[in-house]
Amino acid sequence: MVDPVIASRLQFALTTIVHIIFPVMSMGLAPFLVYFTWKEIRGGDAVYEQLRRFWTKIFAISFVVGTVTGIVLEFEFGTNFAAFSTFAGELFGGPLATEGMMAFMLEATFLGVFVFGRERVSDRLYFVSSLAVAAGTWLSAVWILIANSWMQLPRGYELAEKGGQTVVHLTDPVAAYLNPRFMFMYVHMQNAAVESVALFMAGVAAYHIFKHYVWGYPVQEVDFWETTLKIALVALLITAPLQVLHGDMYARHVNETQPQKFAAMEAVWETDSYVPEYLIAFPTSMEDLTNPRAKELFGLGIPGGASWLASGGDPQATIRGLNSFETEAPPVAIVFWSFRAMVGLGFWFILLAFWGGYRWWRGELLEDDLLHKALMASSLLGILAVELGWVVTEVGRQPWVVQGVLKTADGVSPGLTGAEATLTLVAFALVYTTLLALYSYVVARIIRAGPPGAEELRTRTVESEAPQGVPGDD
Repeated sequence: MVDPVIASRLQFALTTIVHIIFPVMSMGLAPFLVYFTWKEIRGGDAVYEQLRRFWTKIFAISFVVGTVTGIVLEFEFGTNFAAFSTFAGELFGGPLATEGMMAFMLEATFLGVFVFGRERVSDRLYFVSSLAVAAGTWLSAVWILIANSWMQLPRGYELAEKGGQTVVHLTDPVAAYLNPRFMFMYVHMQNAAVESVALFMAGVAAYHIFKHYVWGYPVQEVDFWETTLKIALVALLITAPLQVLHGDMYARHVNETQPQKFAAMEAVWETDSYVPEYLIAFPTSMEDLTNPRAKELFGLGIPGGASWLASGGDPQATIRGLNSFETEAPPVAIVFWSFRAMVGLGFWFILLAFWGGYRWWRGELLEDDLLHKALMASSLLGILAVELGWVVTEVGRQPWVVQGVLKTADGVSPGLTGAEATLTLVAFALVYTTLLALYSYVVARIIRAGPPGAEELRTRTVESEAPQGVPGDD
């Protein structure tokens, strides 16, 4: 049987890694759907109604599966991390409860109108429903990230005794809920969601365009996919550079507030200045692979790059090394490589965005088959980058569950046995893998089916606008 602490951490990591896919899809799609609805109501091209109907299907299935997988995460605080829930419940429970009562209910209520009400409500109310769904989706992230940012940078609390246990007592809600980490996390996450969906949309559209223009297969509604690709490229041209620029500021903030995490991100063991930014690095001996404090690295790096990143422009700046901290180091290899992979993907997305924008400007967007292949191969890489970012955020904080206050091992349910934790870990792995497979199958079917045809939409519009008969008429 696996140790209950390790099994609980693995279970929570597994459920989070799968769950986060669905909020990324729904949060990323939300602004696109508002735009499509606005263009459709303003009397734009019929393609915007096709766009709105098609992508709403994927939004709805993402919302449903995200709700199911997300609720389970909150139960895990009680089953696997009861000590943490007792310790931080006064502060942690408020944002999670508010997320359910405010954001989820707003989104769920208006989602029914948005999905089923186009022919049943006025244009104004229908547009309001799109705004409400988008607001509910983005408000959910507000409250979740308020809770997580407090765990990263706890503020506005004091430790108190209650029932013989040490617990967190909230003293300043504004300081706790709007701590300096929150805005960094929120902007980075929401921009990443839009960027990920833009990549997904571009990859799907590129596949159909490539199939039509290169392979010669007849693709119905090819204009729909051309418009999708152009809209996705516009979003990518905005979000990809912003993500890298904001990530640079975020990294400096991490160095100032969580220097141990930053040292793990850069694999710095000894406090030093003019620290290189390693693009790639390996231990010089096999024994060092399992030694979190290994110092001897072989790598290729930019001299002074890590110091420059930590300080915002000074290559001579000093970075505090992992060996200077009293607590154990995080799993350095995981944090180090996840950070590099995430940053590398970020720069690849910028290249893709400007490559596509240049081809569009030259009038060659539909003929560049190499670009289409690159977009297809990158369609899911945005979600991968989000996953890597969360690995850096959560694994880099270890051994703390509340930074500097409560260790992860002390937050696990005290009565949980290795057998129970292992059993639920295996069960959750099977269930969540199945859910992810079913979600992927349904989304793939929606994509293969394509958008509703323009003729079908015209017929549906005529039928909805036709006068209804009065009961009793012949």
